[in-house]
Amino acid sequence: MKFVKTMLCQKHRGAALILSMIFIMIFSALAVSIGSFSGANVQIADNQHKTNCARACAESGLEIIRLWLNNVAIPGDTAPSQIFTQVAASFQSVASGISGITTSFDASNVIVPNVTLDSTKGQAFNAQITQLDAETIQVDVTGTYGSITRTIRVYYKFTTRAHNVFDYGVASKGPLSLAGNIELEGANVSVEASVYIESENSNLALSIIGNSQIAGDVKIVNPLASVDLQGGQAGIGGETGQDAIDNHVSFGVPPTEFPVPDPDYFEHYAINTFDPETDTTADLALENIRIPPNTNPTFSGNVTLTGIVFIETPNIVTFSGSTNITGIIVGDGNYENDSGVNQIIFEGNVDSAPVSELPDESQFAGIREESGTFLMAPGFKASFGGNFETLNGAIAANGVSFYGDAGGTINGSIINYSDEEMSLSGNSDLFFNRSGTVEVPAGFIPEIILEYDPTSYSEIVL
Repeated sequence: MKFVKTMLCQKHRGAALILSMIFIMIFSALAVSIGSFSGANVQIADNQHKTNCARACAESGLEIIRLWLNNVAIPGDTAPSQIFTQVAASFQSVASGISGITTSFDASNVIVPNVTLDSTKGQAFNAQITQLDAETIQVDVTGTYGSITRTIRVYYKFTTRAHNVFDYGVASKGPLSLAGNIELEGANVSVEASVYIESENSNLALSIIGNSQIAGDVKIVNPLASVDLQGGQAGIGGETGQDAIDNHVSFGVPPTEFPVPDPDYFEHYAINTFDPETDTTADLALENIRIPPNTNPTFSGNVTLTGIVFIETPNIVTFSGSTNITGIIVGDGNYENDSGVNQIIFEGNVDSAPVSELPDESQFAGIREESGTFLMAPGFKASFGGNFETLNGAIAANGVSFYGDAGGTINGSIINYSDEEMSLSGNSDLFFNRSGTVEVPAGFIPEIILEYDPTSYSEIVL
């Protein structure tokens, strides 16, 4: 037996060493392979990290560009050929207020050169804004991380929006004065009677004397402006005294763009010309009437107006009798003219019906759709001294006053383009009903803005 054991040991001598060496080689190869694979993964992860950082820089740049473009607003009467130029100017104006950022414009592209996000890591972005057609602009934002770049492309569409001044019961470029027993109230909620005042040329922006009240809040653009409340009942937002000012008046608010009125929009409806020889003391019925310059009529009888009343400048038109209106009164003046040469005066009672109630006849075709406006008379001073139950639409003029027993419901806003004081006095209340009113009243040009298309987002290779 001992002999057999000896022979077996001799037969397998050194096998363990060989097997060990084989396993060492296998595991060494695996270690090298795993090490190489891990190194490659680290390199891939590092590249992916840099790529993600570059994309994140592009995302950050896109959000900044979107913020700027969301603040771009262009007057609605801008010629199509000038719209992109206006976009560039507005964009450059916003961007110029930020340190370290400059932009350039070459008539077809707005270029935003490298904007540093983190100089220590080489993080930055740049952008290019290009007009593709009359309705679309393209925005390319490139993010950089070291030597890695990624570009995001989105599109914007030109669209329109209503002006913010239609969110107020009264919006005036000049100061506002209330005296007597005038109350500005909301027909449904108090915010309908809110007031916006610019008063850039007068530090006394609002004066309330006597028992007059404003149910809503007041926003004033002039940061140096003051409010004068005289009388124990003079109040704002349901409060009186200093509490009314502290709690319901905001000073130094950002200015809002006033809408551009377009009287010419209505001119083609005025197919009949008023004869200056007409007896205006008698009862009259006028439809789609044009009142020529220097006519200066005084309608002292009962007058019924249907369709469009188009008043050419210069003119002083007075309604001293009872006036029944189913339509829109339009003055063709300039909204930058505060001279007071042109006037529309209502001394008697006014009855107003919406244009939707016009007869279904050919001469009123189209006018029935022109809703939201009662009087649009840029360059005219509009005065109301008589009672009315309802005025069906917005009132816009260069100087607006209510006096005597004038009062009732206004289905829309009062827009005063004049820098001169707007005066409301007398013994009646004005109720503002903006529920259900159209977003952009007929004849007013809405702002042109840019609307982001989220479905257009894509990453591209330039």
